[in-house]
Amino acid sequence: MRWKKSWVGALTMSLCLVSIMVSSAAAPLRPSSPEGNAIPTSPPTEHVILFVLEGFSQDSLKGGTMPTLSKLVKEGSVTWSASAVKPALRLPTMASIITGVPVEKHGIHWNTFEFSRGYPRAPSVFDYLDLSGGRDSAIFFMDESLYQLARPEPYTDYQMCGPLKPECSPDRVVSYIQQYFKKATSGHGYGHAILSLPHLLVVHLPEAGRVGAARGWTSKEYREALRAVDKAIASVLDIYKSEDLTKRTTVFVTSLSAEGIDAGHEQATNGTAPVVPWIASGVGIKHGHAIHQPVSILDTGATVMRTLGLQTHTEWESRPVEEIFQFAFIAAAPNSNVP
Repeated sequence: MRWKKSWVGALTMSLCLVSIMVSSAAAPLRPSSPEGNAIPTSPPTEHVILFVLEGFSQDSLKGGTMPTLSKLVKEGSVTWSASAVKPALRLPTMASIITGVPVEKHGIHWNTFEFSRGYPRAPSVFDYLDLSGGRDSAIFFMDESLYQLARPEPYTDYQMCGPLKPECSPDRVVSYIQQYFKKATSGHGYGHAILSLPHLLVVHLPEAGRVGAARGWTSKEYREALRAVDKAIASVLDIYKSEDLTKRTTVFVTSLSAEGIDAGHEQATNGTAPVVPWIASGVGIKHGHAIHQPVSILDTGATVMRTLGLQTHTEWESRPVEEIFQFAFIAAAPNSNVP
């Protein structure tokens, strides 16, 4: 599914601009790195990939099932105990990643697409990226419930498939991304909206969680699903390598649910939010680093912005995971876009 740039998208963005300008006047930007940080500075990265998995935990790497992801962990920074949200469901958790606030604030506590409920209120991480210099996003979701988050905007491009489409698979999503990059680099744009490669690429890969819930978490089918997800991650990274973007790209990986947890059905968590993996790797990220500071899945959006040399806004509860970075924060040049 794609939305093209239109007067509706332009009007939506204008309303978002007014909302955020008013909010920013009352609450100034908060620098995302502490003053007096003596470590060297480095220009921010230009591209971020965010892989969002399901049914994935540290045990998923056993037996060499996911070599690509294991390499990202080895070469990056990781915590296996980032706090997720309650209810531990696909749609509410993804909404928290995108909006930077917990479920009680964004209000999405259901787990199926309901047209009458509308979209989350601005601002999202996609809004902030656009307003911080015209940075575009491309989002590839693999579940129909996530239509709830696919608000039409001129600076985002969505494609979506899900279990209602038998052909939907990690391989199919990779083919969508390959087509996207081919069109985005053609000079004619993609869907008449994004005219260059995106600064943020979001890739939802829930296959392992679905198979684990349906066929068992110790089944052969679950291990095969993990391999398919890992292969998809490798294929996306190969696209960036073929475009000579690897040295300008940072990768994040998290999961909407851990191994043994079905993101499609709420499960008891003894009154506490479940824990999920949270991984950062690539340009500007510490190598082989175990993250010590508390991390929440809410922090994903602010950390993406910090990676791109941008600052977060105080109405978010999302905070950058400063510990993972090799260099002190340096602001990106205004209106910097991908060549």
